[in-house]
Amino acid sequence: MLAVERRNTILETLRRQGIVTVLELAKTFAVTEETIRRDLKKLETANGVARTYGGAYITKSVHSDIPVGIREGIYLEGKEAIAELAEQAIVDGDTIILDSSTTSIHIAKRLMDRTNIIVITNSIKVVNVLAEAEGIKVICTGGTLRSRQLSFTGPSAVKSLAVYYADKAFVSCTGIDLQNGLTDSDEQEAEIRQKMLEQAQEKIIIADQTKLGKISFAAIAPVDVADCIITDLELDETWRAELDLRKIRYLYPNQ
Repeated sequence: MLAVERRNTILETLRRQGIVTVLELAKTFAVTEETIRRDLKKLETANGVARTYGGAYITKSVHSDIPVGIREGIYLEGKEAIAELAEQAIVDGDTIILDSSTTSIHIAKRLMDRTNIIVITNSIKVVNVLAEAEGIKVICTGGTLRSRQLSFTGPSAVKSLAVYYADKAFVSCTGIDLQNGLTDSDEQEAEIRQKMLEQAQEKIIIADQTKLGKISFAAIAPVDVADCIITDLELDETWRAELDLRKIRYLYPNQ
């Protein structure tokens, strides 16, 4: 098969499935993983394809549900920058909510040596990170497992959140748009994120540059629900002016 034919087939698979992995494609086409990475690099610029270390995904779908293993390899520097700012906002004695976003995993890793903090989460990854943190009490929602995302959702997860109140909730989204608010690619994930925001005194949105100006499938909440938005790059003039008007704080690196 010619390289151009292979790339066309990869693109068709991406449009059909939403995601691909380097390992699976290398086996399918009987080529090296490095060959597949070069193919994905060529597809990246003009086809709505975003690469990660382990694969690629289509960025233009409002119903794109990317597995956590793929999402963990996207914009690592940006997520770490957001996590650093988020960790600075957490004080000893806080009860916080962390959602199932990969940015929450980075926040959890920064809490390992902290003390007297309670973390409420629906993320198996966050639970695993904090399992050996002696100064952290971890409460997991339970509920219906989303195996691709390693998160719990559904009515029982939402119900379990309703009995707790937190000082701060750190909640991500698939998209954040000034007019259409916070949205998610999955309606059950949107529902639990909405409940997390309701149960917190301070509502902090964590959104890297891939989320800004994007609209996804299911509504979480209007932008006005946020007390603070943490992102990984300086906001443009339109965003700054609008957030100032709405009295929403915003944080980004080197501010």
